[in-house]
Order: sequence, then C-alpha cells, then structure tokens
Amino acid sequence: MDPVIVVGAGPVGLSLALALARHEVPSIVLDEGAGLCPESPRTVVLGPDTTALLGRLGYSRAASDAARWDAFTVWRRRAEVLRIPLDGEPVLHLAQHRLQRGLRDAVTATPLIQLVPLTRVVELEQDRDGVSVRTAGTRDGASTWWRGSHLVGCDGARSTVRKLLKIRFPGRPAVDRHAVATVRVDLPFAGEARLHREPPWRGDREASARPLPDGLWRLDWRLPPGRPAPTEPVDPHATWPGIVTGDTLLTRVKSALTGWCGELPPYDLLAAADHTAQQRLAARFRSGRCFLAGDAAHLHGALGMQNLVDGLRDADNLSWRLALAWHLHAGGPQPGGALLDGYEAERRGAVGARLRAVDQAMPLLRPLRGWQQTRRSLFTGSFRKHVPLLVDGQLGTGRFGGAPAYPAAPSGVPGQVPVQRAAGRGTSLTESLPATAPGVQVPDVPVVTTEGTADRLRSRLGLGFLLVLVAPGTAVWSSRHWLGAGMMPRLTEVAAALPVPAEVLVTEEYPGAEPHTVLLIRPDGHLVGSTQGCRAEELRRLADGARGGPARLSAGDGRNSGPAAEHAADDAGGQGDRETATPNGAGRR
Repeated sequence: MDPVIVVGAGPVGLSLALALARHEVPSIVLDEGAGLCPESPRTVVLGPDTTALLGRLGYSRAASDAARWDAFTVWRRRAEVLRIPLDGEPVLHLAQHRLQRGLRDAVTATPLIQLVPLTRVVELEQDRDGVSVRTAGTRDGASTWWRGSHLVGCDGARSTVRKLLKIRFPGRPAVDRHAVATVRVDLPFAGEARLHREPPWRGDREASARPLPDGLWRLDWRLPPGRPAPTEPVDPHATWPGIVTGDTLLTRVKSALTGWCGELPPYDLLAAADHTAQQRLAARFRSGRCFLAGDAAHLHGALGMQNLVDGLRDADNLSWRLALAWHLHAGGPQPGGALLDGYEAERRGAVGARLRAVDQAMPLLRPLRGWQQTRRSLFTGSFRKHVPLLVDGQLGTGRFGGAPAYPAAPSGVPGQVPVQRAAGRGTSLTESLPATAPGVQVPDVPVVTTEGTADRLRSRLGLGFLLVLVAPGTAVWSSRHWLGAGMMPRLTEVAAALPVPAEVLVTEEYPGAEPHTVLLIRPDGHLVGSTQGCRAEELRRLADGARGGPARLSAGDGRNSGPAAEHAADDAGGQGDRETATPNGAGRR
C-alpha cells in the first residue's frame, strides 16, 4: 500500500509519523518550513503517560531535557493558599523547541519516514483507494503530486488541510491572554512552580513562574481582556498593540522578580512573546481517508491547559488505528470503517469535555477586584474553594488535563461517543475510574515478557495489543518455572489466534484485578476489557470490537490464517502493484 501522508512537521505530526513507523507503516511528512526549530518561550508540561509515549517514539532524552518540579504552589496576595508536593509520578516542564528537535532527530534515524521540507499543500483529492495531494515548493513553486493511503492534517491552527476539506472550526477567538517570557534568574523557590493571584506589586492580576532546566524560568502574566488602542509607540513584534511593548514587558519582569525576591536580582531576558488562548473544536476529525489532529483539530489553552499534550494523545490514538487499517485493509470503500471512526468519537469527545469544563470554570476563576470579587465569593464560594481547578491545567490533571478514559466506547465503535460530563458520575477521566474499567488508561505496572525479560507496561505499548495475565508469585519464581506451565501455553495460543497482533505479558499484580485475570490492552494504553481466566471466545470478541467489528484481512499478513485470510486477495485489490508515494513531477499517479 501507499504510505500515509502527514501534513505538518510540528511535534504532533512528527510524533504521528514515528508512531506509524513503530507499526511498520511508512509515511511522508510534508513540511512547509525549512526544518529549523528556533528557540521560543513556548513550553509544554508532560505527565507520565506523554513522557512514556515520547520515550517509545525515540525521544529518550525528554527527562534530561526537561525540568522536574518538586512542588506546585498557589499564592494570593502575600499568603500561600495551596501547596501540592510532586514527589510521586514526575511532572516535566520542557521547552517546545527542544521537544521538536528531539523528535526530528528520531525521524532522521527512521528509514520508514520521508521528511519533505519547503513544501506547501495546494490541492487534495481522495478516492476509494487513497489520497492524492498536490504541493508547491515554497521557494521555487515547483508542483508535485503525491499519493498516499490516508492523509492526516497536523498543520496547525490555520490548517490548509482543514480548509481544503471544508471542515468548520467554530469556537471563541480570545478566551485568555498572556504575556510570556523566558528569563535566566535565581529565584528563592528553586524547583517549585508558583501561580500568584493578585500579587502585592502594582499592575498585575496574575503572574506565574515555572522552572526550566539550566537556571531558566518561564514567566507568565495574565493580561486584561480586550484589545485597547495603543497609547504609546508600538513594538513592531507585538501582537497586542499597547499591551506587550518592550517597555511594558520589562516593567512586568522587574516588578515580578522584585516582588518574589525582595529586590531586583540579576537576570537575562532571553525570549518573549504574547499568547492568545482560543477555544475551537473542528466539526469533524475525519473526512473519508483524511483526518485532523493537534491544533488543526482543536485549540485550548486557558487556565494553563496543554493543547500540545492533547495533540500527542491524538497521534497515539490515531496511529494504531491507521496501522490496522493499513495492514488489514478492512472496511471496503473506506478501509477501517468503524475502527477509524472511533478516532473522532473518542478524541473529539474528550477534547469537547475539556472545553465545556473551561466554560463552566472561567466565571469562577477569572481574576476580579473589589465588589465584583466579594459578590462572586458570596454566590459561588471563596477563592480557596476553587483554587484546585487552577492547578489542573498547569499539571495536566483533573478535568483540564487528566488522561481521558473512553468507558462508553473502548472499542472505537462509531456512534457510541464516550460520556463526557463535567464532573461527578459518568466522568471520563482515568483518575476517576477503577483501573479495571473498560476505556481507562492502564497504570505503569512491572511486567515480564514470554522471553523472561522484566520491563514496564507502558514501555511495551505502541507495537500491538497486549494480553496481560495477573499471576501472583511470578516475581518470586524464576520465569523458566512458570512460562511453560499453567495458563501460559493456552494464553499464548489464544494471542496468536486473535484477529489483531498481540503480545503476552505477565504481571505480579494489577490494581483491582483478581489473580488469573487476563487484560486486553490497546496499543495506546487504554483497556479494552478483561476476563477471569483465559476465555478464548470472549477475548476474541473484545479484540473484534477494538478493531471496529469483524473484518476481512489483507494479503501478506502472516500472523493470521483461516477463512478471513482466504478473502485477502479480493480486499487487497491489486495493492501490491501500486507505486509508493514519491515525487512525480510529470503528473498525478
């Protein structure tokens, strides 16, 4: 089959290409830029699941390139309101340009990925067999046609792919406004991230300081709403006239550093920018063989929310589905059928829930002064009552950032959009559900492979489905004593007969699971379901549901046999004679 075409070489596009390569699916990444990753004040906060994902994709130095926070504190005026120690699972703060460089290095070392810089998409066509894309060189204007099995638009908020597909992108253009700066300075709370509401110095309603590696800090100031007319000469690099000029930014930097240190310490201002947080959600994430992911599909960022993290989760969710559709070629005119529809059902539902949560929380958390603040406290409760919500987006937890679960549709069957309520019963947050609930993201427990190798569960994700047997006592005995005994031989046979590629693992214990429980886990780490003991038919039913229902397999898949494979040649439809998607200046293939 033809490779998958990925439009956009930002962190999401590169991550998707790397994830597809782990499934042995070739891809072409069309990049409008020159491949440079200039330094900027943009950063991302990574939780355990996204850190593990980046490690699997080949960016193994994410932990060393990032700063690990010891605590997160919230202050109001001169008093500490909330302190959250972070001595458990690490929270990493990483500069986005470092993330992108690390992913590019991994792409360069992967032969299944072809990176094409200075290429702009100008035309897109799709048929029952694939997608054709015409590009123009950004320097010479040379026109080239490309052919792919599927196409994924990861080309940012102004996505060309989304516009060519005529997918609406409704939402609100300015929910929150911030000035951002990267500063080299020594602050008295090293290793601690701080959010300061109504600080004691004049001029700011909210300021924050978050540590980065090498003595750097990211400083943020929440700005008043609106876009006032300029009252002084405007910095030509400023986006908001009259708000973020060079002089006003320096004033904010000096005021904040003086307020936190008692006097102005020596500092170096390395980079600065302004940022407008929008809330937008594409009307569709899929159109035939074309998909949207990352900023092209959704935008959020108010209250410290991490849109890039949700983009990485898009890539993780979509990659294994595309890989199955690419290898198994299921579903007729639109390969994958229900399997691929599940991407929109799950990811659009999860992001939509975050946007609704922000809409509900913003009136409670927006900085106010005087009588307005007093009135809000009387009707909705004090600031201390709602302050934990300010932390969720910053740390990637709770309603604004926690790992989603897909309890209503872990199989990805279309039409069963997961329950996405703001809070309470029916929530789709992994942290609010037991670890054995279908659709949750599985915890990172120690496991042993059938070869007797010790590993972590999240390190085994991203290649195929996992069958995990809960067997107490396996940590005490050497693996040679139990790998060929008890349930193991039967479980290995069942894994080989499943309609999806699956690896067998064993764990000493799993939260909430009884001994001899067998868990079926998707490649992106979400639990499909579990059985008590090795029940072949039930496990096969779960696997069929996870791939969108029974489907015929394509030719060349040696992992499966039986009646389904007999029809493979009919489904493949001459795929073996098709050229790969390489440049063809003579015209369309």
